Amino acid sequence: MTTVNRLRPRRSCLAVPGSNPRFLEKAQGLPADQVFLDLEDACAPLAKPEARHTIVKFLNEGDWTGKTRVVRVNDWTTEWTYRDVVTVVEGAGQNLDCIMLPKVQTAEQVVALDLLLTQIEKTMGFEVGKIGIEAQIENAQGLNNVNAIAQASPRVETIIFGPADFMASINMKSLVVGEQPPGYPADAYHYILMKILMAARANNLQAIDGPYLQIRNIDGYREVAQRAAALGFDGKWVLHPGQVEASNEIFSPSQEDYDHAELILDAYDYYTSEAGGKKGSAMLGDEMIDEASRKMALVISGKGRAAGMQRTSKFEIPEA
Repeated sequence: MTTVNRLRPRRSCLAVPGSNPRFLEKAQGLPADQVFLDLEDACAPLAKPEARHTIVKFLNEGDWTGKTRVVRVNDWTTEWTYRDVVTVVEGAGQNLDCIMLPKVQTAEQVVALDLLLTQIEKTMGFEVGKIGIEAQIENAQGLNNVNAIAQASPRVETIIFGPADFMASINMKSLVVGEQPPGYPADAYHYILMKILMAARANNLQAIDGPYLQIRNIDGYREVAQRAAALGFDGKWVLHPGQVEASNEIFSPSQEDYDHAELILDAYDYYTSEAGGKKGSAMLGDEMIDEASRKMALVISGKGRAAGMQRTSKFEIPEA
C-alpha cells in the first residue's frame, strides 16, 4: 500500500453541494485548505445520481491547486453508497485525495470502504492506498466506537465531529447547531470533542470540528471555532465563503507564537549539539527549554509551516 502524507492542511474545510455547478465553480477560487464535494445532505435524493457525474467532471476539469479534494458519499445504511464510491473513484480517482464517510458507527464500516476502494484502485490501475478516508462521527454509537474507528484502516486521515445529527441522536435540547443548549451552565460539547481528539491523536490523525449553521453570524462562528482550536483541533467546516478567512486565522498560530516556536527549535538543536555544550536543557531568554519544550514547539511550527507562514526572527548563537 502506498505511503501517503495524511496530515494535510485542513484549517478550513469547505462544504460544496455536488449538484450545484455554480458553487463548484466558485469553490475553486476560495482560499479554503480543503473542499469537499457533497453527495449526502446537500444533495436531494433525486439529484444524487446526476451529482456523481457532475462531481467527476469538476474534479477532472477544475483547478483545485493547493486544496485537499474530498467527496462526501452517503452513509452505509442508504442504497446510494456503493454507487457513489464506484462512480466517483472510477471516474476521478486520480484527482481525488479522500472519501468522507458520514455517520460512521463501527470500525467495520470503515473497513468496508477501504476494501471497496482497494478493489477499484486495482481495477483501474491507480496507486493502492493513495485515497484517504475521513470518518464522520454523528451519533452516540459512533462516539463509543471512535477509537476502533480511528484504527480501522491506514487510509483514515481525520475524525470529524458532525454536530447536527449528533445533537438529534442524543436528544439534546437545542435547535441551533453548534450553540450551547439552554439550561446547561458548562460546555455541552466538551466530552464529545475531547473523546474525538484523543482518538485522533492516539492514532496520529487530524481532528476536525463540524459546521456552524448560522452562516452570517461570523462572531458566533469565531467563538465556536476558537473553542475547538483551543483544545487542539486542526480545523473546522465552513459552509459559506465568509467563514473561510475566520477559520484559516483561528486554526493558524499567531505570528508571535510561530516565531517563538521556531526559535525554541533552533535553540534546542544548538544547545544539545557538541558546539552548544550537549545540554539537556538551556535558557532561551528568561525561559528554560528542554525536550518537552521542543515537542510543544513542533506542534506550533508545524501548523505555521502548513499555513505558509514566514519567520520574522532568527536564533542568534550566543557569544562565548
